[in-house]
Amino acid sequence: MINKPAADEFNSYFAKYVDIVPEGDIIQLLQQQNNETIDLLKNYSETQGLFKYTPNKWSIKEVIGHLSDTERILSFTLLCIARGEDMSLHRYDKDAYIKNADFNRQSIKKLLEDFSVVRQSTLQFIKTLTSEDLQRKGTALGSEVTAKALVFILAGHELHHLKIIKEAYLGAEDFPN
Repeated sequence: MINKPAADEFNSYFAKYVDIVPEGDIIQLLQQQNNETIDLLKNYSETQGLFKYTPNKWSIKEVIGHLSDTERILSFTLLCIARGEDMSLHRYDKDAYIKNADFNRQSIKKLLEDFSVVRQSTLQFIKTLTSEDLQRKGTALGSEVTAKALVFILAGHELHHLKIIKEAYLGAEDFPN
């Protein structure tokens, strides 16, 4: 079992993600989260997928696309650090990714399929990592981070956005029926 990272294994900015990850088997949690995200969103219409709870926020489709993009980036970062990469890995501009991806033209079904495939790939990779791999540190996202911390940041990032989807989007008074 992979234990939660210590506070000195990641930048304090990411504590908001790591802290919300419940105790337990992180691999099982990542699989369960994937299933829950898909189950939550798979039956919404394309119109509902375009909903924004305020004009300057992303649509539900854009949030799903953001989850996939971020997972790809964090998984690549995890790969690099686990393999001992000594080059500093940069941050990314999530808003530019959203703008250039045009997730709103894709169906919710396709976006969720993509997210599921990305998650399965991430899980397969995490299962190959040794405890030594997980303890390796690298510079990414603006600071030093361990491979293990990235696994928990991944899980917490999804939990963070699911909470927002449930409360701000699906819970909005003007959410389309």
